Amino acid sequence: MNVNQSAPPVPPFGQPQPVYPGYHQSSYGGQPGSTAPPTPYGAYNGPVPGYQQTPPPGVSRAPPSSGVPPTSTAQVPSGQGAYGQFGQGDIQNGPSSTVQMQRLPGSQPFGSAPLAPVVSQPTVLQPYGPPPTSAQVTAQMAGMQISGAVAPAPPPSGLGYGPPTSLASASGSFPNSGLYGSYPQGQAPPPSQAQGSSGAQPPQRSAPQQASSFTPPASGVPRMPSMTGPVLPGQSFVGPPVSQPNHVSSPPPQVLHPGTQMAGLPGQLPPMHSSQQPGYQLQQNGSFGPVRGPQPNYGSPYPGAPSFGSQPGPPQPLPPKRLDPDAIPSPQLNELPPQQKTRHRIDPDAIPSPIQVIEDDRNNRGSEPFVTGVRGQVPPLVTTNFLVKDQGNASPRYIRCTSYNIPCTSDMAKQAQVPLAAVIKPLARLPPEEASPYVVDHGESGPLRCNRCKAYMCPFMQFIEGGRRFQCCFCSCINDVPPQYFQHLDHTGKRVDAYDRPELSLGSYEFLATVDYCKNNKFPSPPAFIFMIDVSYNAIRSGLVRLLCEELKSLLDFLPREGGAEESAIRVGFVTYNKVLHFYNVKSSLAQPQMMVVSDVADMFVPLLDGFLVNVNESRAVITSLLDQIPEMFADTRETETVFAPVIQAGMEALKAAECAGKLFLFHTSLPIAEAPGKLKNRDDRKLINTDKEKTLFQPQTGAYQTLAKECVAQGCCVDLFLFPNQYVDVATLSVVPQLTGGSVYKYACFQVENDQERFMSDLRQDVQKVVGFDAVMRVRTSTGIRAIDFFGAFYMSNTTDVELAGLDGDKTVTVEFKHDDRLNEESGALLQCALLYTSCAGQRRLRIHNLALNCCTQLADLYRNCETDTLINYMAKFAYRGVLNSPVKTVRDTLITQCAQILACYRKNCASPSSAGQLILPECMKLLPVYLNCVLKSDVLQPGAEVTTDDRAYVRQLVTSMDVAETNVFFYPRLLPLTKSPIESTTEPPAVRASEERLSNGDIYLLENGLNLFIWVGASVQQGVVQSLFGVSSFSQITSGLSILPVLDNPLSKKVRGLIDSLRAQRSRYMKLIVVKQEDKLEMLFKHFLVEDKSLNGGASYVDFLCHMHKEIRQLLS
Repeated sequence: MNVNQSAPPVPPFGQPQPVYPGYHQSSYGGQPGSTAPPTPYGAYNGPVPGYQQTPPPGVSRAPPSSGVPPTSTAQVPSGQGAYGQFGQGDIQNGPSSTVQMQRLPGSQPFGSAPLAPVVSQPTVLQPYGPPPTSAQVTAQMAGMQISGAVAPAPPPSGLGYGPPTSLASASGSFPNSGLYGSYPQGQAPPPSQAQGSSGAQPPQRSAPQQASSFTPPASGVPRMPSMTGPVLPGQSFVGPPVSQPNHVSSPPPQVLHPGTQMAGLPGQLPPMHSSQQPGYQLQQNGSFGPVRGPQPNYGSPYPGAPSFGSQPGPPQPLPPKRLDPDAIPSPQLNELPPQQKTRHRIDPDAIPSPIQVIEDDRNNRGSEPFVTGVRGQVPPLVTTNFLVKDQGNASPRYIRCTSYNIPCTSDMAKQAQVPLAAVIKPLARLPPEEASPYVVDHGESGPLRCNRCKAYMCPFMQFIEGGRRFQCCFCSCINDVPPQYFQHLDHTGKRVDAYDRPELSLGSYEFLATVDYCKNNKFPSPPAFIFMIDVSYNAIRSGLVRLLCEELKSLLDFLPREGGAEESAIRVGFVTYNKVLHFYNVKSSLAQPQMMVVSDVADMFVPLLDGFLVNVNESRAVITSLLDQIPEMFADTRETETVFAPVIQAGMEALKAAECAGKLFLFHTSLPIAEAPGKLKNRDDRKLINTDKEKTLFQPQTGAYQTLAKECVAQGCCVDLFLFPNQYVDVATLSVVPQLTGGSVYKYACFQVENDQERFMSDLRQDVQKVVGFDAVMRVRTSTGIRAIDFFGAFYMSNTTDVELAGLDGDKTVTVEFKHDDRLNEESGALLQCALLYTSCAGQRRLRIHNLALNCCTQLADLYRNCETDTLINYMAKFAYRGVLNSPVKTVRDTLITQCAQILACYRKNCASPSSAGQLILPECMKLLPVYLNCVLKSDVLQPGAEVTTDDRAYVRQLVTSMDVAETNVFFYPRLLPLTKSPIESTTEPPAVRASEERLSNGDIYLLENGLNLFIWVGASVQQGVVQSLFGVSSFSQITSGLSILPVLDNPLSKKVRGLIDSLRAQRSRYMKLIVVKQEDKLEMLFKHFLVEDKSLNGGASYVDFLCHMHKEIRQLLS
């Protein structure tokens, strides 16, 4: 990665700096923070992927060419579909049908002639401006067939689709390229398309409005016959609600493997096809690069399936057994006549691929540093590794927005329906190459602020009157500059010391806070950590208590410390509990620890002050002795009942008595049923799923925990909860206090030391060592015209503006939604300032400031050109996961689908060039919105399978609430990496493939990760040598299914795979436990749950089906 490129003159802040007089530089939190997860995702305005994937096994693929597709087995007759009907039950991802299909030789393509090459001209789309000429229109109309190109043919009873004749490739060039279409015998494409240029062009940010589109046949083409019983898209719809495209009742459908083709009877055309039927076109406006040859195609639809996206045609007699595609019980295989079986498919390679978009962004934007000097720049994707140079706007590691160009008026915003939100991670960890924010000390006067709106000094403030006053960029108030801060202006009106002051030249920096910013007007004491250990029968029996006490002995040496401090300032205390609480005096002057028992849990108090919270180094001998004794003291316990709320109450009271903030680490095993405040009962009831009462499963049982959380926040007491349940523990209720205090919840179901030790130890180490800001308050200020109206995350709010966090670590985000309250101005743009006031690990009160300037637009096209889909999905998931607390899950799902359809319909109506209604057009930046949204809709919270417990759903719901964009990206669309395809000596990560069963080859091994889980899938026909190298056994049958640790073997493959697993784990904030899954083993069902492009067992739609469903919703909105 070349970071040494010359850049425009910049403030000297990209590298570690000499410390300015009056500013201390701190590497925030001591040790250079563990490397930040390689940032995933950036701008979608770069080149457009041509979705090229390696074909699934057994598919022969033609070499890329821009000319006539070679007449080989890879040639697909024009009768074969690149786009198909929406029939939910008609699509199967996975093993091909039992009927072995054969490819037709290329020489007999159902009577059609070889296709003429199609190269589209790089026309510029003109959503606004003079009307295009007719030649341009022809080239632009992604969906319209060129008149005269279709010889009249009798209306067939089904549509045939031509193979892709040319398609912009992965690197892509041509702003308007790659039509899928077939021209009849002897006819060349019209001149407006035949003169394309093939020179690759560099991607440009200001490229004309781009779109990806998938085209069904257009007007002038024989239409799909309408159906006698069911309804077609575009007609009024009856039956199950459209917004739920997934009904569990469909029988397992059968479909072809990619590339297979229908063999008709000799000398007879299958009744379904017209040889002269134009194909679906795929257009990717704004794609750059060479034109590409044909792709494997799929069997065409059975007759009578409504052509998804085409308009109804004249009625014709049809087989009686037909249902509306959305009603989805698909016909059983034996109900169809022979030629109609297994013929219905949209080519998955022809729809937008997340892998391709990620790959293109890495190639285009991974090599250059991202310089933040320009307003409204869309950053690289979170999946791209890039360096950030702060030149006045906060790094995307701290703030990412759903759009970097926001509508000037609320009417425009309402029309587009694109949520305006920012995902803010105020204490994000930075990679070692990037400097931590500078700490600015203004002495006793404190940081300079606007008198009216209280915004902090930042690079956007305007100095006037020779530098004696400044105008606030947020509220326009004019303020005096204090004499000690005065400095002259240069000829451009900028202060001459601008580049010497972080707050005048950087997007992110810290101020040392004065005593006015402290509680009770006195500086805080260093925080404390209290370890509270469940010693009931379950915890002792599982080996948890012994393991934890051993680990704590060494872990206490790694408490977070500030800057270059020799030792941590944090004090520690210990409590054990079952249905009573045991406090320990570990004062350094004692020979042995002393235990005090509090059995009156209803009226909790702390029995000792002196000796409870101690310095680790001073009391080390006593602490070690205590940790040795705890497992022995309770070894014979028979106490199974536990309390929970009193334990948190005790910790909070201890911090209050010590007058400091801090964190409680709770290790808990069972539902707290002992008589005490916060007692819970088992209310798990799966019968409530899919009813109006389902929301109660996500709500806390009692209000006691909210009240307790409120007291904890006031004291700056953050709670981290480690759960080890063997059965239902009511995570929805137990997680309330961690959630509202900015803490974390970790869950290890059916904990066994031998299987889960590694994961628990790793999570605990990371959690204890994390740099945390305590007793924090965050406020987001905006310039006039927009304001923050809604907040998502793990925090508490007592008013409408202040986000209160008892603790905040480097992995937590706060998501903020904005709304217009006035008109914005294109000239001045919009500004955000996030200010976080917190106590550092050393007890220092600080303010961390992040500033970001966004563009404003009067044209919708500019909004759609500057969106970031990953941030949008992060926001939409959090919005939906909060929605399930108050609304039925189905309502929440429908709301998401409707909003997504409105966003895309608005684009289609206002920004895309005119084209046939049968064509699905997606904005370039949002072409992955349907696939990612479908993953959210299929997630366990919104659509649970039979094996998902109520506790799992509540756990995932609170986890996602404070995830950052990189985490939600991989959580909803997992990474699938082939391990045996890349050369063993290659040190780079293998290129990912799409998360679908079709991409798995039974001769290979794959690794799948989603940030919480890690699977290795082993195909049944993997070479014996590979099995031996990786698992140390001689055959596939000897591999232990469910294995969680790979054997350490001394060979290149074993080292490479173990190294890859270690590097993936290092990127994630939680330890991912490994599970080895063998093909066709019972564990494979669990693995397939993460292949999110496929139809899920619990009724979730496949990507192809959902895309069709979205298209239908969009057309309904447009009509």
